[in-house]
Amino acid sequence: MPEVNYIHHLNGVLKSFQEDSRLNPTHISLYMAFFQLWNHHRFCKKFHVNREDVMKLAKIGSKTTYHRCVRELNHYQYLIYVPSHNPFKGSIIKMLKFGTTSGQVVGQAVDLGVPNQGQAVVPYNKHNKQIENLDKLPKPKNVNEVLKFFKKEEWPVIEAKKFFNHYQSIGWKIGGKIKIENWKASAKNWMLKAEELKQDKLKSELSQNQDNLHTVRNKNYNKPL
Repeated sequence: MPEVNYIHHLNGVLKSFQEDSRLNPTHISLYMAFFQLWNHHRFCKKFHVNREDVMKLAKIGSKTTYHRCVRELNHYQYLIYVPSHNPFKGSIIKMLKFGTTSGQVVGQAVDLGVPNQGQAVVPYNKHNKQIENLDKLPKPKNVNEVLKFFKKEEWPVIEAKKFFNHYQSIGWKIGGKIKIENWKASAKNWMLKAEELKQDKLKSELSQNQDNLHTVRNKNYNKPL
């Protein structure tokens, strides 16, 4: 994982906030709360969050507002949000990178024209929008394109087919309502969720095996088998 430069990332994401008319102060406050936690976790690839802690950091008093804003930040491609329905395990957040690090351009800073490492500002013009749109498509051309992407991410063919069939059946919309803007970002969300479900299944099976091995010392042999 490339190193994240604190200042360069903030410069990039703040520039994006400035040009993104979809955002309101609550979105920005919530993002900064996640960024603070990401920094606390030493910019790891993904981390678990507790909703109450994040709401306190972001000064958000409504659970409805929290869930709406975090889903929208996910949809607007500022982060990847994988909700958890387990009360003992927080949701997963994966922060998407902005800015440059060690002279290498990462995230969306190339399109935002953020100056770093002495580089000149790149204008956010029609040419850059065309480059951006090449990699951000609402849906793939066909199932083969999905298979190729999943293979590149080292995921099995069956998951690629499940992903394609699911979104093909609901018209490439999130929750069947919101149109997907970047199907590759949705695919990565699918992978994170699949990995989380796999880990939960393994833990459940391990717990079940431990229960099966549990024995009682004081047995009552008068009871029939």
